[in-house]
Amino acid sequence: MPRRRGALCRIARLGLVLACLLLVPAQAIAARVAVVLSDDSAPYQEVYQVIRAHLDDTPHEVSRMDADGLTTPSLNEARLTVAVGVHAAEVVAALPTRSPVLAVLVPRAWYLKSGRARLSDGGRRSASAIYLDQPFERQAQLIRLAFPEVRRVGVLLSREQGGLLTELDEALRSQRLSLTHATLAEDERLIPQLENVLSEADLLLAFPDSQVFNRNTAQSILLTSYRYRDPVLGYSRSLTRAGALLSLHSSPAQIGRQTAEWVGSVLQGGAARLPSPAPPAYFSISINEQVARSLGFALPPAAELEKRLGGGR
Repeated sequence: MPRRRGALCRIARLGLVLACLLLVPAQAIAARVAVVLSDDSAPYQEVYQVIRAHLDDTPHEVSRMDADGLTTPSLNEARLTVAVGVHAAEVVAALPTRSPVLAVLVPRAWYLKSGRARLSDGGRRSASAIYLDQPFERQAQLIRLAFPEVRRVGVLLSREQGGLLTELDEALRSQRLSLTHATLAEDERLIPQLENVLSEADLLLAFPDSQVFNRNTAQSILLTSYRYRDPVLGYSRSLTRAGALLSLHSSPAQIGRQTAEWVGSVLQGGAARLPSPAPPAYFSISINEQVARSLGFALPPAAELEKRLGGGR
């Protein structure tokens, strides 16, 4: 009888433990998040710091890792992997891990063309992304708000990004804007094609297309646009400083904030289910006042434009 009573007590204690575990909220169960950085540069570091700060008051552990030298065992204990930048995403994609992967600060064109397929590993791994680029609808709305007289928007793209033109055209048409464009072949001279676009356009819309906009070409594109008296809508604060009249962009801190919110939401559930890929939720507008005066444009303040676009900081 004592032996039977002891067994019953052990069963009762086990049942109590199981009941307590069932009552523990999912977010209280600690999880490990691996944040893989493409390199040590400031933008990637800033994304990591924001994620870590956001999860500081939770039981979850955030581990920073470098893409170079990354190995499968280092990711095995992670419930979720965040790859910051294209290089980090490509390194993670090449490893045979099974934890879900969220790629952030990556171009939309890269993710749709090759990143999604590689990260999902043929459907054996959950993957998603927060894009670096702004949605076309937001860009078209900003053009309409900031430049009510503009009718024709010019775009110069590489052939790799040419597939985006139909979607861009639809977004512009929704704001009663028309598209004039040229695609640049790899061995083709940039300035003649740019001038063809500028001769027909009222505004040049810049994209983060490294074959068109890079450190060797950006200044020439901006100066040529200025000579044609066409304002440039850029995609970064640095382009605004370099001579774009204004830019619509999301900072690493804003991308980090959105990433942290996604990570926190994912870790609340039992299974790590990622949201669908999305553009940046938070954004800023920067204006080059000197260029605006030189070209004769009087723009609303950046804060007002951000508010009218329904978002911002």
